[in-house]
Amino acid sequence: MFHFQDTSRDAPVKQRVPTADNLSLRDDAGNLAAVLLSLQSSEDAQESAAYQRIVRTIRLIAPFFDDFVLVPESSDRVLLRWRQQGSDAVFSANQMSDGTLRFVCLVTLLQQPKLPAVVVLDEPELGLHPSAIVLLADLIKQASARSQVLLATQSVTLMNQFSVQDLIVVERDEQLGGSVFTRPDPERLRDWLDEYSLGELWEKHVIGGQPGTRGSITDA
Repeated sequence: MFHFQDTSRDAPVKQRVPTADNLSLRDDAGNLAAVLLSLQSSEDAQESAAYQRIVRTIRLIAPFFDDFVLVPESSDRVLLRWRQQGSDAVFSANQMSDGTLRFVCLVTLLQQPKLPAVVVLDEPELGLHPSAIVLLADLIKQASARSQVLLATQSVTLMNQFSVQDLIVVERDEQLGGSVFTRPDPERLRDWLDEYSLGELWEKHVIGGQPGTRGSITDA
């Protein structure tokens, strides 16, 4: 399960990482700098194109962003740094907003050339601007062509980007002492969906997943 919530000063994503730790993004994004460096410096056309896509996608949400500055040190370690448009100044990951840093992690995960067979995301919407959440949904849909993507969300905005066929509602059953997973019936909701979005039906208690439950998981 991928968790990118930790953006504190001591977060793994903000630390120096061995350049060789670059095969795939770790679940805490602790090797983000190494993965990006590998893609940035690769002579493989697919990997180079993936790096350029990552940069372009980040700019859609953070237009001030220019590029990453990834310079291996003598100890074969690299630190995540970046540059903004119109400036030669180099900034650290600590000088990137929490939401932007989380978005960078998500974009890199979903647009890296080799995805894990299953990608599980826990509340990826945390700290993201609504526009970033909409774009994130598009990235998830694209990634789902190459991997099975499961996500747990508390976001109406994110839920609205998917169809009822993508939705699994997870609720706590006290009698069973565990969670119950159910798929809403599209036919039963057809008339509702003519007038309301999926997120609105969630807010109206039509499809379950209310407080006291774990929310919903979208299988893209």
